[in-house]
Amino acid sequence: MSDETYDLPEANSGAWHARPFHRQWLMRQANRLFDFFQRHSINPEGGFYELDTFGHALDADNPLRQIHVTTRMVHCFAIGSLLGRPGSDEMVDHGMRYLWEHHRDQQNRGYFWSLDNNGPRDDSKQAYGHAFVLLAASSAKLTGHPLADAMIADVTEVIENRFWDEARGATTEEYARNWAPISPYRGQNSNMHLTEALMAAYEATGNQAYLRKAGRIAQLIIGKHAADLDYRVAEHFTENWELDRDYLGNEMFRPSGTTPGHWLEWARLLYQLWILGHKSDSWLTYAARGLFRQAIELGWDKTHGGFFYTLDWDNNPVMREKLWWPVCEAIGAAAFLTNFDRDPYFEIWYRRFWDFAANHLIDHENSGWRPELKEDLTPTERLFRGKPDIYHALQACLIPLFPTTGSITHAIIETGKRK
Repeated sequence: MSDETYDLPEANSGAWHARPFHRQWLMRQANRLFDFFQRHSINPEGGFYELDTFGHALDADNPLRQIHVTTRMVHCFAIGSLLGRPGSDEMVDHGMRYLWEHHRDQQNRGYFWSLDNNGPRDDSKQAYGHAFVLLAASSAKLTGHPLADAMIADVTEVIENRFWDEARGATTEEYARNWAPISPYRGQNSNMHLTEALMAAYEATGNQAYLRKAGRIAQLIIGKHAADLDYRVAEHFTENWELDRDYLGNEMFRPSGTTPGHWLEWARLLYQLWILGHKSDSWLTYAARGLFRQAIELGWDKTHGGFFYTLDWDNNPVMREKLWWPVCEAIGAAAFLTNFDRDPYFEIWYRRFWDFAANHLIDHENSGWRPELKEDLTPTERLFRGKPDIYHALQACLIPLFPTTGSITHAIIETGKRK
């Protein structure tokens, strides 16, 4: 699957996302994802099961409930509710109640990272997890869920008082159950997802303070650090926000080096930030285009296709696996860029990403997306078991279907108002 396969001189036959067949195909893929994750995810003892390749519960006797899984299910089925998919409101309610009654530390405040049937398994308080609580609550508010306002207020206060570093304009990272600091580590991943959540909270509440925080994070992570690195996004920093090139971390959430998938995720988020209230900041769209092009130039495997998971600081692949989520984020970024930049480059790559997803990532037999491929594109489970979650793939399917006016939830609501 070499680059010569896609030697398209121009995307002059019209954008795919405007074609009726492509739009029907995208909605069909979204519905298959909803079907897969709705059928067997609800754990009657609370929270959601994680699913195996065939859509059945993993570790059903005492399943782990991780906060990012719980919150992403709430967010995605809030999207389902806004679209009008029956059964979605029950999924949102199930997740919101588990967040409020179990993930939330009612003694010390904040939200535990993970639980099982016996209570907290990892009782740390992670900025990454709290960002997703804010996202879930903000999305649930748009569906009218009765716990949404209280959860937004609760997690906002925790973020403000425990995580937010006003001097730096970013979040700190991790604390013990009693709020003792765990490490001086600072990371871009939690800040990136907090940017996403802050914009969602702004759309749900109209509170400009959320948008100002999102702008400050983008300025630090991208305007300062990524711009200095020729639009490569640094992942790991010291307490003083100095780049830590030697950080080893862990393969799942803090892999060493750089992660091109995050460059693509930021490309979309920068456009959302620009649209929502920073249109005078032209650097946001310039940076988004730079991040997108660099991710492709440095991260795309020109022999087999797909994005290498991580690169070293000489731009050589380190973790050579091809994960599903960078392609999903590439699709979302390309959908935004094709709407604001007429360079056919972005449309060509939008099509290429979907070709790769359709031929290698979408599990047409069992539904869901294969989360992990080897370098040669054969499926593997070195990093992930089963089908991890619905969040990245669902948004890839739906973002191209709606106007690029902000988040997908906001766009669905605005589209409904016009009909």
